[in-house]
Amino acid sequence: MKSYLKHYIDGRWVESEGGRRHEVIDPSTEQPVSEITLGSEADVDKAVAAARKAFGSFSQSRVEDRIALLERIIAAYKDRTADLAVATSEEMGAPISFAQAAQVPAGLGYFLGTLSALKDFRFSEQLPKARVVHEPIGVCGLITPWNWPLNQICAKVAPCIAAGNTMILKPSEEAPGNAVILAEILDAAGVPAGVFNLVNGDGRGVGAALSGHRHVDMISFTGSTRAGIAVAQAAAPTVKRVHQELGGKAPNLVLKGADLPNVLPPTVNGVIANSGQSCIAPTRLLVHESQVFDATAVVKGILEAIKVDAADVEGGHIGPVVNKAQYEKIQGLIQSAIDEGATLVTGGTGRPDGRNSGFFVKPTLLTDVTPQMRIYREETFGPVATITAYGDADDAIEMANDTEYGLSATISGDPAEAAKVAPLLRAGLITINAWGPGGGTPFGGYKQSGNGREGGKYGIADFMEIKTIVGEPA
Repeated sequence: MKSYLKHYIDGRWVESEGGRRHEVIDPSTEQPVSEITLGSEADVDKAVAAARKAFGSFSQSRVEDRIALLERIIAAYKDRTADLAVATSEEMGAPISFAQAAQVPAGLGYFLGTLSALKDFRFSEQLPKARVVHEPIGVCGLITPWNWPLNQICAKVAPCIAAGNTMILKPSEEAPGNAVILAEILDAAGVPAGVFNLVNGDGRGVGAALSGHRHVDMISFTGSTRAGIAVAQAAAPTVKRVHQELGGKAPNLVLKGADLPNVLPPTVNGVIANSGQSCIAPTRLLVHESQVFDATAVVKGILEAIKVDAADVEGGHIGPVVNKAQYEKIQGLIQSAIDEGATLVTGGTGRPDGRNSGFFVKPTLLTDVTPQMRIYREETFGPVATITAYGDADDAIEMANDTEYGLSATISGDPAEAAKVAPLLRAGLITINAWGPGGGTPFGGYKQSGNGREGGKYGIADFMEIKTIVGEPA
């Protein structure tokens, strides 16, 4: 079992002050795979003090120096890709081949995109009677999830460095190993002491201490809407900036007359990839009533071709979901849909055949799902798709928008027709015959899916303050 018992504070690996040991469980085997120390409020205070001390100099560093620093980080990251993939696979259950091909490159992509954006970023703009400048916001608390751990860590760390901020990272206690390796990468790349700090912990401990800390200027949180509300409430007394990417329940609006065998496989893949543990998974298929039978056959074929296997096995299968609580939530949502009148087409409750342990979920399709059902409204975070029929285009748009969330929406069908529908959907990301975001583009949601954006120049700007200067000499 791997041990990551120290925190990284002020450029050194240090013992916790009053923390407690926590075992990380391999979801394929249900056995411990690593251990960390859940940090304390004292650990957070120490990390915040280090970040505040470092901010004075790092905030004044030259852009050219920060560009060079990002380039060194990228080189060091590439040297550790194998280690990052193994840690991610063991702890959150991504098959090793998927970790190598998608999970690890996703994090690198944010560093590459931020580097490109920083080279062109306009830190100063001259208006007729004033100058507007972007300045580092200060000490940032970064709280990240387990489902795409490196993606979400790097989406915050990269713009923090580019902007000239200092930071404290609290990764998910479900998948902390990749964050420890990233701390080693940043150290090897020469990130100045105190600029990046890592304190492992849980939400109630380290997360709450960071959110409410009076010397933290910004909290950037990715996770569930429920937890995001708690973060915002903890941050409110100090009126710090709260930047959030929260839950989703993305529709897949299948346009009437769509060429189903061609347009559905790439969009339904979003329900399957990462075992369905993606906040932009387009799980709610909305299909015209004339094509429900055909769409059901296509999606059933896609899901039944998916293999399920352990995370350490190479190949194109899906792995387990992250933990027992997530497994049981998915089982409960599938059963609730059946109890409420949905038709189970394939999959269902229980583990796949031949599996007596591990948090493995059957790829599942449910039809006759109505907007009143729990599974239509709650984020599933598993390889589960639903089909709901619509009557006309207005019905389809209304149903797509009938959710508390607004992180993403997918449209399957003729791209020209889809382009007309896209402006009518209330979501921060609209994908046409695809499901993933584009590199360097802003990512974030409407409604209860959060506030703010990550990615490219938009991500850098969201980690900065804007200052107006009036009366400077010409």
